[in-house]
Amino acid sequence: MKRYRVSTFDFDSRPLILAMEIKEEWEEKVKTQHRANKQRVREDYLSEFGPRWSEQKLRNITDLGPKPLSVLAFHNKFLEQIRDAFIVGGYYPALTAACALGERILNHLLLLLRGDFHSTPEYKRVYRKDSFDNWDLPTRTLEAWGVLLPEVSASFRALEAVRHRSIHFDPAADLNDRPLALEAIKHLNDIVSRQFGAFGTQSWFIPGIPGASYIRKSAETQPFIKRVYIPNCHLVGPRHRVGGMGSRFEILDVDDYEDRQITDDEFRQLLQESAGA
Repeated sequence: MKRYRVSTFDFDSRPLILAMEIKEEWEEKVKTQHRANKQRVREDYLSEFGPRWSEQKLRNITDLGPKPLSVLAFHNKFLEQIRDAFIVGGYYPALTAACALGERILNHLLLLLRGDFHSTPEYKRVYRKDSFDNWDLPTRTLEAWGVLLPEVSASFRALEAVRHRSIHFDPAADLNDRPLALEAIKHLNDIVSRQFGAFGTQSWFIPGIPGASYIRKSAETQPFIKRVYIPNCHLVGPRHRVGGMGSRFEILDVDDYEDRQITDDEFRQLLQESAGA
């Protein structure tokens, strides 16, 4: 009767507050509140990154946009470091690191999951190697295994193109390191938010449940879901409650559920009935 609910994830939406346009037609009380929020976020960032070249740092933050809302996997730590480098003006380090992290994610996924696909034709082409620097092979392999979403594969190929232009020597990178870095990070953000998203319309989530993400029953045995998503989930019944704040939940559940299987639609209906009780 239970389903896995995503309960551990990473995000930072402060750049949205910093970039928010306060419209003149809003009520004065609303405008005052938003100005205070923007000022608080501005002070938080300058306390973290220092006041020198403050306007450029704040522009870098707003251009980066929010950190993708994703489950905890093998990208969060390094994506944070990449964003920090870009914010303080280390554009070329951010650029090269974004490209390196894209390659690292592909390697992690392939090495983590290949044992689950040992009976496939693709396995014999990847089982001997400990790392892959040719992105085409792991991308095509993960596509064939149904791991990568189509739009994620497209983002990996776009990031690889930036990598070739930037790292395989092109003198133009001396002059356009910032736009190249921003382009690479945007592709990386897209990969993370889509492939590792904590919320969204991904095929492994039960649709139609606002404010939370639950794994479809049929997706629980998929290698990618089992090894990446399930460790970031709690197994809950439809009468559970959530406590705590931020990106970590405290799950409060009952222990008297019936021992029977239900469909995802039935789970969603029971969940909605419990919420309205």
